[in-house]
Amino acid sequence: MKLLQTIGVTAALLASCAHSSPMPLRKRFGKSGDVIRGVNLGGLFVLEPWITPSLFQEWDGSDRKVVDEWTFCAVLGKDECQSRLQRHWQSWVTEDDIETLASLGLNHVRIPIGHWAFAPSDSEPYVQGQIPYLEQVIQWAGKHNLNAIIDLHGVPGSQNGFDNSGKFGGIGWQQAQENIDRSIQAVEGIARIAAKHADIVDAIQVVNEPANWGLSVDGVIDFYRHAYTSFRSIAPDAIMVIHDAFLSPNDWGRFNVRGWDNVILDTHNYHVFVRDRLTMGRNQHLEATCEDAKNVRGFNNQLWTVTGEWSLATTDCAKWLNGMEKGARWDGTLPWEMNGPVYQGATCSGQNSIAAWDQETRTFMRQFAETQMDAYESGSGWFFWNFKTEGADDWNYIELARHGLVPVPPTDRVYSRYALDNDHWRIRLNSTWCHE
Repeated sequence: MKLLQTIGVTAALLASCAHSSPMPLRKRFGKSGDVIRGVNLGGLFVLEPWITPSLFQEWDGSDRKVVDEWTFCAVLGKDECQSRLQRHWQSWVTEDDIETLASLGLNHVRIPIGHWAFAPSDSEPYVQGQIPYLEQVIQWAGKHNLNAIIDLHGVPGSQNGFDNSGKFGGIGWQQAQENIDRSIQAVEGIARIAAKHADIVDAIQVVNEPANWGLSVDGVIDFYRHAYTSFRSIAPDAIMVIHDAFLSPNDWGRFNVRGWDNVILDTHNYHVFVRDRLTMGRNQHLEATCEDAKNVRGFNNQLWTVTGEWSLATTDCAKWLNGMEKGARWDGTLPWEMNGPVYQGATCSGQNSIAAWDQETRTFMRQFAETQMDAYESGSGWFFWNFKTEGADDWNYIELARHGLVPVPPTDRVYSRYALDNDHWRIRLNSTWCHE
């Protein structure tokens, strides 16, 4: 996300690379022009049961399957859904939270929101009223010297079938032109807010995590083209953020569209949803992150690249992370390709609680945090998922910071491959897990 990298690790790395420059950005990213160091405000305008299980607890074990925001509102009815969500919007993100994030040395927040806030339909159970709260959060961010990205996290028909799209199940986004049209309507609604708060909102993500396995990738790129044209007439200075559609880095070149400017690629790196990462030992997690750095750095020289989601989780044990009332691969309570736990005796007990972590685990988590920050700053920066959760500490940036498990500020690194020398990073190649 940016032309932003004068202070970052990226500046030193780009200077040493012979690759062509990325597509131009006509303005620096954010107030400081530095690499992105931010968090997601997940669970606010798009419900996810694992982030706020208290909102879904009454249906645990119930015959009424409430698994996402769609079913939350469908079961409650619009009046009761409106009432509950109004209370949630007022309380989940507060000015104290934003002030805390600023005090931790971050410079951005990424704000996920669903299409239904901007392009409602009588055929959907969702409720509206999010926009005043969205603008309040943006104003708090500006007050505390943070910038914001608004992320269209869910689109009509669902772009991935995940609960975090608003509706769990099938991938129906491209099955009707109406879905695409309403998605553009939502992008334009976001653009109007971005234009209104142009000093704070510096980018718009036009769709989060479109799933290549259930969509036409050419169709996704066509949508990006349409979105680019549509919101440029409303918010000409906003940067457009596009997701990599879960394609491998070898395929990212498809998104480098000639003639675009102010466009950034978003990729997400988690270590818990696929077998090759979930079964890794601790040093392997660190080594794999160094490989991720090579991918991000390499493509950042063609198209500015940000890691829009990552966490410190090395297990999928957070309650309902894999879906409402679903278990975990880690301990074998979720059916998956290993037909059992990751290893004999693997347990989810204590995996997501800092209070249960011994000193060795805490040291690893700090190393893992710094290694990921290093990796993603070899691109254009990062957004941790999430700013807080109700119970999963390895996904809770504020709680991790309170316990010294992420550096505060993010530049205050102990295990980093980089050292801050006055205002510039210099590389040091004495890491035991990164070898370049």
